[in-house]
Amino acid sequence: MSAVADSRRVAYDTIRAVHESDAYANLLLPTLIGRAGLATADAALATELTYGTLRRQGTYDAVIAIAADRDVAEIDPAVLDALRLGVHQLLSTRVASHAAVNESVELARSAGSRGAAGFTNAVLRRVSRDTPGDWMTRIAAGARSDDEKLGLLFSHPVWVVRAFRRALAAEGRADELEALLTADNAAPRVTMVALPGIAEVPEDARRTPFSPFGFRLSGGDPEAVIRGSEGRTRVQDEGSQLAALALSRALPVRPGERWLDLCAGPGGKTALLAAEALAHGATLEANEISPSRAGLVRRALEGVPLEVPVSEEDGRERAGEAPDTYDRILVDAPCTGLGALRRRPEARWRKSPGDVPELTELQRDLLNAAVGALRPGGVVAYVTCSPHLAETAGVVAEVRREWGAALEELSARDVLIAISDADPDLPVPNDGSGRAQLWPHRHNTDAMSISLLRRV
Repeated sequence: MSAVADSRRVAYDTIRAVHESDAYANLLLPTLIGRAGLATADAALATELTYGTLRRQGTYDAVIAIAADRDVAEIDPAVLDALRLGVHQLLSTRVASHAAVNESVELARSAGSRGAAGFTNAVLRRVSRDTPGDWMTRIAAGARSDDEKLGLLFSHPVWVVRAFRRALAAEGRADELEALLTADNAAPRVTMVALPGIAEVPEDARRTPFSPFGFRLSGGDPEAVIRGSEGRTRVQDEGSQLAALALSRALPVRPGERWLDLCAGPGGKTALLAAEALAHGATLEANEISPSRAGLVRRALEGVPLEVPVSEEDGRERAGEAPDTYDRILVDAPCTGLGALRRRPEARWRKSPGDVPELTELQRDLLNAAVGALRPGGVVAYVTCSPHLAETAGVVAEVRREWGAALEELSARDVLIAISDADPDLPVPNDGSGRAQLWPHRHNTDAMSISLLRRV
């Protein structure tokens, strides 16, 4: 088998695991690349094929349904994944048509379904006869609404398109919807952080515009930089950096403050908070309910010379056991993850509108518990990697109503503006709140929502 064929096999096996056993592509793919012994260029091809196919799955399914003259639900799942991979190569890469078709036919043949090879060959040859533009026109013509058309063309579930539209409209920026959907389908650039006080940004690196500790390498292997720094430099989205810094920079730090990261896994924000706590004479505790993710938090903290105890409790109980205790608490709440679809493309197909009510109830409970664990004058940063208004503005508004005059909102926008070198372009939401919403298309970050609440 050629190296290119190996790359396709790795991509196919990853996609199959994502659909068959709910695997996470970002965790499984590096393992399969290592197991296959792929060289750098072949690993890059496997990565592009995997993420590109998963990102554009909705669009490709619409193309396949027309070319196969049947609903994709009627196609054997293993064959369907071979078709998706083939359509991606035909419509979105420079791979030669004959290679894309032949290799996909072999993948379908290996799935073992009767007639799979012939069926796959016929469908992909039908797809290859028309241009990508022709196929986009064809699938758009079958849409029943503008949102459905956008969902098909930009490969997002319709409910996500609508949630994004409402979130952008809350800033008076509804006309940016297509730019956001386009950004969601682009591979994110690798962003890194040099933990403040214990690491330096490399001289030849390009600094990010908003986080004072963020940078992008001009070249080379990020893993080599991470290893060389003993974990004090690591990969971290700039939005994630800003979420942690919004809490540590919200107010001047008094020596001896106690901080808590309530939902700490996998630990990137925890490590940055630990470095900030170390620099300002504060202490930090962390909590993560999942034992495996708690292990990741401990691992993330290994590069910071500060002792940070990590508990493994339900965050609601952990905060509830410590009333009036902490000066700063980060609630990086479990959410739909709609803000990180560039990074975890399969998430858009795994979530549904039915997930939102259960998540918002948990988010309210966590934030309420965190407020109760604050000392008077203490600040909580409520963060979600989602712009969905129910998970962001809705949760904060409900908690503020419950606490009344005992809780005030600080301007997260002003804090981020003070941190940043460049203007972060954070319009005031139409509810007049202090919430800061980051966006992939505007800030080149995950779509992080950040609110700062102070107990008074």
